Amino acid sequence: MYFLKREPRIDFLSRRRFAGIVSAVLIVIGIVSLGVRGLSFGIDFTGGTLVEVSYEETVEASSVRDLIAEAGFESALVQYFGTSKDILVRLPASAIEDAAQVSSRIMVALRLPYKETLATNPTGDLQQCVSDDSGASGPCAVQMRRVEFVGPQVGEELTEKGGLAMLYALLGILIYVSWRFEWRFAIGAVAALVHDVLITVGVFSVLGLEFSLPVLAAILAVIGYSLNDTIVVFDRVRENFRKMRRGTPVEIMNVAVNQTLSRTLLTSTTTLLVVLTLLIIGGEIINGFATALLVGVLVGTYSSIFIANPAVLVLGISRDDMLPVKKEGAEADPLP
Repeated sequence: MYFLKREPRIDFLSRRRFAGIVSAVLIVIGIVSLGVRGLSFGIDFTGGTLVEVSYEETVEASSVRDLIAEAGFESALVQYFGTSKDILVRLPASAIEDAAQVSSRIMVALRLPYKETLATNPTGDLQQCVSDDSGASGPCAVQMRRVEFVGPQVGEELTEKGGLAMLYALLGILIYVSWRFEWRFAIGAVAALVHDVLITVGVFSVLGLEFSLPVLAAILAVIGYSLNDTIVVFDRVRENFRKMRRGTPVEIMNVAVNQTLSRTLLTSTTTLLVVLTLLIIGGEIINGFATALLVGVLVGTYSSIFIANPAVLVLGISRDDMLPVKKEGAEADPLP
């Protein structure tokens, strides 16, 4: 029991230069990928049509993709939506056809495999079946659940407001930490958050993953998660600066990181368990959201130790900066 309660004594900050090199390499790779390949924006940002269809039986996404490609939609994105019977089709915006025309062509293409069955039905009509989603068997078993259209102007507005939301969040964090702690800690916290965002976005660019509105929400959630972890460490650093009469800033920060290590690992582990569950069994629709959280939680835990504290050290933090300001006349004893 004593061994379990004993605080670790790991010299984290002695590895800060190596960690800084690793982070710099990852950030450079991400920035280069963003400049060359960019992000694979979803229709939330670029605009387009979303069609959700449902089958009575399990269907292969690859066969659905082939049918849609034969209909002239080679750039369509086809993925499962919850189950292997539900399909989500995403198409880029078209200047020629509206959402109703696109969805009609999609449904006609998806019901072509049932053409022979329809031919044996003397009263059957393929075009009529497209608008008949009553749940009948045969060709009409492929039902259209919903159609959504996002215009290019809406996508541009979401892109602009999403970027502004991230900038406002970082600015608010900078002001809050400067007021709550000290300006060096504020810059260190923001540096760690920018580090987390750049690496997470870089992963999406390098792997070519779709960057949608849920992914942006996940990145904003990562900012909050990483900041919370960093603030816990900073609070212990400030406390140790006032308690420990001896020791350099590096030693004091190492003690603070070790003191909060169990809390950091416990929080990260429980969060990762939830995120991994979403990633494994959550389905394609939240795959990007879960991936962004997974990368963000891992990078955020790393940055609270190896980025935030070293940044404060580089800015020249000292014990005098952390001591409370004494008021004039506070040392004078009151007269009897």
